[in-house]
Formats: sequence, C-alpha cells, structure tokens
Amino acid sequence: MEGFSSHGEPPWQQEAGPTAFAPFPETTEYSGPNAAKTRMVNFRVRSLDAMVAQLRAAGVSVEVDPQSDPNGRLARLYDPEGNPIELWQP
Repeated sequence: MEGFSSHGEPPWQQEAGPTAFAPFPETTEYSGPNAAKTRMVNFRVRSLDAMVAQLRAAGVSVEVDPQSDPNGRLARLYDPEGNPIELWQP
C-alpha cells in the first residue's frame, strides 16, 4: 500500500487494513471519461467476484479490470451522477 498514501504519510490502520487518501492531478484520466468528475471513492471488498455478482444482479453496470495489479484486483462502476466508484480486493 506504499503508493496509496500522500506525501509519505503512513495510511490509517484499521482492523481490516489501511485507509488512504490519494489525490490525483486535475488532468488525470484515471477517474474515467467524464473529466468534470474529479473525485472517486474506492472501497476495499473481501470478494470482488461476489460483490460484482451482487451489483450486476441488481442491474448495476460494473467493469472488472481484466488485469491483476500488484496491489490486487479492481472493478469500476458509476453512481447515478456519473461519479466513479472503484472496488478493490487486495
């Protein structure tokens, strides 16, 4: 989780793991196609596959990143206002 905290500060530690705030530059394309949406919430989940299945069963469109990252697996969805939400399974 080293790269997730800002300015070299250690992330908050909780029983379930670290919590981090990671600001991105205004010019980032990481948050998705809507440049006006500059904030994103990232939720740590126990089972990405189970969460994605539950969301899809409720009619929510979820995109699972096909590549595993060294930090884990990721999926992306959007709230009703178009704000990106990322799901992360370490």
